[in-house]
Amino acid sequence: MVETDLYLPLKTFMEGAGYTVKGEVNGCDLVGVKDGEPPVVMVCELKLTFNLELVMQGVNRATICDEVWLAAQTSKTSRGREHDARFRNLCRRLGFGLIAVSPAGVVDVIIAPFAATPRKDTKRRSRLLDEHKRRVGDPQVGGGRGKPIMTAYRQDCIICATALLAGPQRPRQLKPLVARAATILRSNVYGWFAKESRGIYALTDLGRAAVLPSKD
Repeated sequence: MVETDLYLPLKTFMEGAGYTVKGEVNGCDLVGVKDGEPPVVMVCELKLTFNLELVMQGVNRATICDEVWLAAQTSKTSRGREHDARFRNLCRRLGFGLIAVSPAGVVDVIIAPFAATPRKDTKRRSRLLDEHKRRVGDPQVGGGRGKPIMTAYRQDCIICATALLAGPQRPRQLKPLVARAATILRSNVYGWFAKESRGIYALTDLGRAAVLPSKD
């Protein structure tokens, strides 16, 4: 089992609790948002085992969300940290929820968050919520490491590049598809776009390769 195997069972569980769930949002393994004024933001961090690193991740996330969950694979023996009263008490004091996921995908709530975590870093919280809202669907499985992440920005770049397959266009022609098209074309973060003439943009070979299916 790898960390990403935990994601779908947790996503299903959290969606059952009323959250809209997306993976790998601004460095968080799983982010759930529940409608409201203000919306409720939940972050769940994933590890194969319950350990101090997982707790430290939770402490970091507590400043940007209302609810923190720590999730790991169910221990094969009774020596797992989730069976350690000291570990459970630490999480209770921090207000974190604990979830164990079996190899079969069964979700077991060990501790529920006892109270909403105080929000302290409003800028980071706002960026997290904005990325969650902008991202179309849930293209990224949470818990992965070392692979490119399909962010909302990358999704918008793909939409622009796909539209430019038809030929060079002006940013205003793409704006109905992507509101920030002009910024994306000018910034050219991925090297997909080239300015052909004043106000006219086309695809580079790199951009064409990014949106056309591989011939392999």
